This record gives sequence, C-alpha cells and structure tokens, in this order.
Amino acid sequence: MKNLITPAALQQYEDIAANIKPERIKAFILKAQELDLKPFLGYALYYDLITHLEDDGNIKDDAPQHYKDLLNGCEYLDELGYLVLYQGLHPVLAYFAFARFIEADAVHYTPTGPVTKRYENADALPAKDIVKLVQQQRSTANAYANDTERFLIDHKENFPAWHYNLENKRSRQPGPRIRGVDKTDFNYPSELLDSDFFITDFFN
Repeated sequence: MKNLITPAALQQYEDIAANIKPERIKAFILKAQELDLKPFLGYALYYDLITHLEDDGNIKDDAPQHYKDLLNGCEYLDELGYLVLYQGLHPVLAYFAFARFIEADAVHYTPTGPVTKRYENADALPAKDIVKLVQQQRSTANAYANDTERFLIDHKENFPAWHYNLENKRSRQPGPRIRGVDKTDFNYPSELLDSDFFITDFFN
C-alpha cells in the first residue's frame, strides 16, 4: 500500500525523536490511512486517489489538477468570492498518524507481555494524560478534515465519488461516543421483566 506521506513529512508537523525508526512511523501512517482517512474520504474516492500516486506517495505528473489540489492544497475562491487557503490532505493524515503513534508508543510488547518503559531522567506520562494528548492531536486532525470537507463540497463537480456522510463526521470526533442503546429485555428493570426464568436456566 502506498503511503500518502513519508515519516520526514510527518516530522514537519510534529517533533518526533530522531532515533525512532522510519519503519515504525510508516506503520502508524498506514494505519491512519486505512482507519481514519479512508472512511472519511469514502472507499471510492480513496482508491481513486491512490491510483494517481507514484510508489513514493507523490502525486503523478499527469494526475488531474483537482486531485493534486486535494492532496497538496491550494488557494481558491468560494461561491461567495472569498479566498480560501486549503492545506491539503497531508496535515489531516499527519495528525491522525501522530495520534495513533502517541497512543501506541506508550506500550511496548515483550515476550513476557505488554509493558510501559521507565527512564532514568524522566517519568512516563500517566494514562489519562496520554488520552488527553491523543484527543488533542485528533482534534487538530479533525479541524483539517473539516477544511477538506469544505474543499470537496466546494468542488463536488470534480469529485462525484465523494458523498457527505454525517455519521462519519460524528464518528471521527475525539473522545468516546455512544453508538447505540441496547433495548432488549435484559436491560429493562427487573420488575418489568415478564419471565419466570432464573439466570441459571440460560446456561442449560
């Protein structure tokens, strides 16, 4: 799978220690592409965009201009005549990838199981602080994603494969979300249950 950005490009947005292997960063970029960017763009537009990329992630010279603008950003006038400075997909993917990096880098997997690192001259962040950092990065990614959404709406004639999805917009907001409520009888107060069964009857 082609990565839309390189580890070096990611470091333009956030400061990452030089001793972290690029292959490790690439893994988080790919996860962000597949789990954050692809659902946001929709499968059709995402795969169409991928076909216009070189193996190194750069857009092909013969790609349509609107795909170049989608990926790299551009300036344009909206329908009201106001100048819009669109930053492109790179910051969207960079901050989604960095959020995943922060979240996963706090835990390391060893032959004896998952562990957190200890340092001589520094203390590892508490889990609650890591959660806050992840949410901050995802909030930044979502802000850039909103700009991409506006760009796609303003140029919808060039992107027939893209469709606005309100549920997707809600799902990519930071923090926990309630996806649904279980309304089966087992979640009603016990006095409302019209049953003579004991719980042990369900295991027989």
